Amino acid sequence: MSRRKLTLEDIADMRAYEREREEFRQRVIELKRRRRVSVGPYITLVFENRDTIRFQIQEMARIERLSSDSAIENELRVYNPLIPEAGHLSATMFIELTDDALLREWLPKLVGIERAVHAQIGEGADAERVAFTADSDHDEQLTRTDITSAVHYVHLSLAAGQIERFASSPVVLVVDHEHYRHETRMSEATIAELTTDLRDDG
Repeated sequence: MSRRKLTLEDIADMRAYEREREEFRQRVIELKRRRRVSVGPYITLVFENRDTIRFQIQEMARIERLSSDSAIENELRVYNPLIPEAGHLSATMFIELTDDALLREWLPKLVGIERAVHAQIGEGADAERVAFTADSDHDEQLTRTDITSAVHYVHLSLAAGQIERFASSPVVLVVDHEHYRHETRMSEATIAELTTDLRDDG
């Protein structure tokens, strides 16, 4: 898996992208299926990599009809930091609320939710809980004192020994917020997929 950041040359123009779009879209849908983890009824994390970020930029350029180099370079500046380096995971966290009543109820209650996400690696007395951090480039725009955003960007950093435990142990994704406490055990397929992000072999 390449961790190389995207450049202008990686982003196809509209006509070229239309030719590859359906095949690429199906590949990214399958990729995201392995990289998506829901925690409780309202929160989902999608772990990003180079392909998911390229798809995001291509789709945004397609929808907004971005064609100039400067417009694409702006998107690259925003999204390239979400391509994880070795030893790191990068995720988009969605608060998935389906109607206005739920939005009004939950977004004020979930202020600070982006700082309440952890990975619990291992089981029992030997389990280790490691906190995610909020993405500093986006946090200032997304964080408010009275209401949270429905989208956050979070990162997890692991040392070499933690990476090997992550690859070979049960991993539980935990959200531990005063108004939202849920956890989900990651599937073996998701652990294997995310281990490729963490290891320095791509």
